[in-house]
Amino acid sequence: MSRDLVIIGCGGFGREVADVVDAINQVEPTWSLLGFLDDMPSPENIARVERRGSFVLGSVNSFQVEDAPHFAVGIGDAATRARIAASAEESGWVPATLVHPTAALGGNLMLGRGAIVCAHVAVGSDVTVGQHVHLDRGVQVGHDSNLHDFVTAHPSAVISGNCEVGAGVELGTTCTLLPGISIGTGSIVGAAACVTTDVAAHLVVVGTPARPARPAV
Repeated sequence: MSRDLVIIGCGGFGREVADVVDAINQVEPTWSLLGFLDDMPSPENIARVERRGSFVLGSVNSFQVEDAPHFAVGIGDAATRARIAASAEESGWVPATLVHPTAALGGNLMLGRGAIVCAHVAVGSDVTVGQHVHLDRGVQVGHDSNLHDFVTAHPSAVISGNCEVGAGVELGTTCTLLPGISIGTGSIVGAAACVTTDVAAHLVVVGTPARPARPAV
């Protein structure tokens, strides 16, 4: 029997989460997508959701069902994602862990509640992925790496082996972390940056090799 699911956020990544759900259901009917929740949906995103045969059901706080559903947070900003996930779980909702069928997952993977793994992601052996982590399309994670809660890895980011990625870190599209790199909590790695040395917490780093550009807000 399929399980009820709501996706929180109807923006770009929220709709990509729906693509993951659709792909899972094509292999085996698993999820019954009730629709999307969004506090401030744009008319364009409402129309995009409706074109795919779904609906924006209302705001997070206004949505009530007799049986608490599973939920996935399709919002890129880590702080917002953390706040919404905590509120949903306090209400008895259950985080859905979603893995696209094309993802390649290594042995001894620890995958946290609410993590979302998109198409063509490759994860090596003995990796830990925290709660509500987003691994977007084509992300690669090397062996023995540790991604803490609410990490966001944008398309084709490369995390080499033995890396430590702190909570709430954002990794830009096609960036690369060399083996053994540590990224501090809340930092942002710019698109296409190559990180060759450890990054302290709450910094924005850009370029090749990556250098601090400013504090992360």
